[in-house]
Amino acid sequence: MQQILLIAVILVIFYFFMIRPQMKRSKEQKKFRDSLQKGQKVVTIGGIHGKITDIADTTVTIEVENGARLCMEKSAIASNIGDQLPDNK
Repeated sequence: MQQILLIAVILVIFYFFMIRPQMKRSKEQKKFRDSLQKGQKVVTIGGIHGKITDIADTTVTIEVENGARLCMEKSAIASNIGDQLPDNK
């Protein structure tokens, strides 16, 4: 009986320290990606800085330096950098 109780306690600890925080992070990332808007300045997971010019269902077009445009998946957007990126225009 003690072994079963010990395994149950380990599973509960594993859930609260590993699975639950990952699920919360995943929900926050999905909410962020759903709230993307044109004109936002963002950074991709590859480190590319740019400004969102077009948004489709699963893709985003960002404008980088010298007016070049890149089309990528929404899942590639890592964070919003707001006004940290200087306007070169």
